[in-house]
Amino acid sequence: MKTALPLVFLLVLLSACSKDAPSTPPADIRSVRAEQAGLHGTHVSTRYSGEVRARYETDLAFRVTGRVQTRAVEAGTLVKAGQLIATLDPADYVLASSAAQAQRVAAEAEARLAQQDLQRYTALRAQNFISQAELDRRESVSQAAQARARQLRAEASRQGNQQAYTRLTAPYAGVVTATRVEAGQVVAAGQPVASLARTGEREVRIDVPENALDALRAARTLKVRLWSAPDATYLGRLREVSPMADATSRTFSARVSIANADAAVKLGMTATVEVDSESAPSLSVAQSALFRVDGQPQVWVVEQKSGKVAARSVQLGALAGARVAIVSGVAAGEWVVTAGVHKLAPGQQVRVLTPAQP
Repeated sequence: MKTALPLVFLLVLLSACSKDAPSTPPADIRSVRAEQAGLHGTHVSTRYSGEVRARYETDLAFRVTGRVQTRAVEAGTLVKAGQLIATLDPADYVLASSAAQAQRVAAEAEARLAQQDLQRYTALRAQNFISQAELDRRESVSQAAQARARQLRAEASRQGNQQAYTRLTAPYAGVVTATRVEAGQVVAAGQPVASLARTGEREVRIDVPENALDALRAARTLKVRLWSAPDATYLGRLREVSPMADATSRTFSARVSIANADAAVKLGMTATVEVDSESAPSLSVAQSALFRVDGQPQVWVVEQKSGKVAARSVQLGALAGARVAIVSGVAAGEWVVTAGVHKLAPGQQVRVLTPAQP
């Protein structure tokens, strides 16, 4: 019995050794998408919302103070050059003009009398009936009378202009966009009475952030679309950019002229200006390739020989749509993982699927 036990134990050991050894576990290979870093030019389209305005807009005002007697237009009225806009009560200006004319007539009469006296005294001096001093005095009186007449003629003309200023007329053909006074209201000189937009060129006023000014100025094309007719496209041209930012919004006001505006483009409509620009070719990758470690942007670079990934810190440039410029950290031609970046670890073996198109 004691001899049989060691024999059984030996048979069990031999049986265990005859079994196959366990196989090596398969390698963990992750499937990812990647792209080859290279120089890419980016097409960027930016849209700005604005309002259709007239190229020339004027606030009309009286040049004198008075009480509004009539207002001949309403907002939306089409007017011709010289057409009446409003009038002031002219009574006081008529009286002032009449008084100035009367003073002018009296001064001219005095000037004629002084000139006649001077001629008589000149003849008397030639006969040596008066002294030279008396003649000089008469010459001074005549000159003063002539100057007084010229002064009052100018004053009469000025008073006549003041009377004419009680009629406010349109300086050019256009449409009245707003009225600001009513009949019976007393207005001061220079106080806006109505706003007039000139017929003709139309443009869109937009607000542009300071970091987009260079792109706006360098844009190859500007397209204008109306919200009321989004299928219609108008060519635009940048006419002016304000030299100073708005104190509240910190944006710059810009005016884009509509080159082929038709009757559908009406004042006050909301319009969109589309700015198309092409950036210079630069090294860039898809934004989906980025991840951060301790706040530092990094990408996974695939080593072509080993098929393994390595984390690489990068310095970023400007964003352009779904791509971001790379200033340093990646060289042109290297393969960068663009999908599956959060499932990788340093040294991870990967299988690159069909490369994503940049």
